[in-house]
Amino acid sequence: MIVQDMMNKKPVTARPETTIVEALLTLKKHRIRHLPIIVEDGSLAGIISDRDLRDASPSIFDAADHADKLERPISEIMVKDVITAHPLDFAEDLLSVFYEHQIGCVPVLEHEKLVGVITERDMLYTLIQLTGAHQPSSHLEVKVENIAGQLADVASLIKKFKININSVLVYPSKQDDSQKILVLRIGTMNPYRIASELRQNGYDVIWPQEPEVGQ
Repeated sequence: MIVQDMMNKKPVTARPETTIVEALLTLKKHRIRHLPIIVEDGSLAGIISDRDLRDASPSIFDAADHADKLERPISEIMVKDVITAHPLDFAEDLLSVFYEHQIGCVPVLEHEKLVGVITERDMLYTLIQLTGAHQPSSHLEVKVENIAGQLADVASLIKKFKININSVLVYPSKQDDSQKILVLRIGTMNPYRIASELRQNGYDVIWPQEPEVGQ
């Protein structure tokens, strides 16, 4: 999945001369947390968050005496060194950007013009789609040797049951570098028969665990 398929293509924006109080009201009206700031030609000048605005606003106990602070332009407090993305960037790569920089919104630029925004909420929804967790399915984890062909072999065994694989994630085993974990979402609500088949073929199925036999 690429950025242009998941970004908000009609972001709410502000201008550098927008006042702090106007920006606060805009965030409240649209129930958003970030405002990209653009100039007349559509170029990105900066970005501001609800936290930036709260930090620049007077305390509720001093609001009456410092009301003039709310009339300051947001250009005085906006972040000018903005991390951005391109519409053709991959979602997986952008996930690492959010994690590394601990940010909540990334403006999307094309030809130096703002064409959209991606928020942490958008990324969370994308992750749900990538993992297939939004579809009726079951979770299957298999520990395999870190060699070529293991995923294909596991998939061929699942194919015998005529069940779709909705998504696959692969990550290294924390206990042994020579092994990796296959995490699959499979299109059935009963993964036990598949897990049993995998175990009979010598695979280490981490989940689902074998049903306990009643005493």
